[in-house]
Amino acid sequence: MKFVTKAIWFLLGIFFLTILIVFRVVDFKQFTHRLNDTTSVVHEVQSLSELVTVRYVMDKVVVLEDVKWYGENRVLLLAHGVVKAGIDLKRLEPGDVAISGKKICLRLPPPSITDAYLDDQASQVIDRSTGLLRAFDKDLEQTARQNAVDDIARAARKDGILDEAEKRGRTELENFFKHAGFEAVEFR
Repeated sequence: MKFVTKAIWFLLGIFFLTILIVFRVVDFKQFTHRLNDTTSVVHEVQSLSELVTVRYVMDKVVVLEDVKWYGENRVLLLAHGVVKAGIDLKRLEPGDVAISGKKICLRLPPPSITDAYLDDQASQVIDRSTGLLRAFDKDLEQTARQNAVDDIARAARKDGILDEAEKRGRTELENFFKHAGFEAVEFR
């Protein structure tokens, strides 16, 4: 879990550094003048696309067995998986944004897992066995890998990745709009 925490902090540092560089390069006075109506705001926010705010890195051991009366096929996989979560800003509608002077109110789409996959370089098959009377099952390892991805995504949900993605997404968007000239940012 310490590795996951360090990885999250490292990624957050890179994200904040990127945001800082963008804010130094973009002329926000020009940007602020464009953000005076709901349609402009929705268009600009949708252009951000998926706001991925959290990345979990997890390990999982998967044992998959196909047992028949005449023998078994078995694979033992050490899976190193990555799960990313965030907010899909393309789903933002004009009715989700209200602007009143220097105040903006937003209703964000719910957070979701945007990607879950295995790092093939770090994942490895520890053991594979084929019974004496069984044929080699080439699909057994792929099934074990897919099971590992599903288990890792489920574990990330259980650990609160979606709540964390929503909280960080709100913080990032609040900073974004305050730098764009809004004095108050409210989420519904």
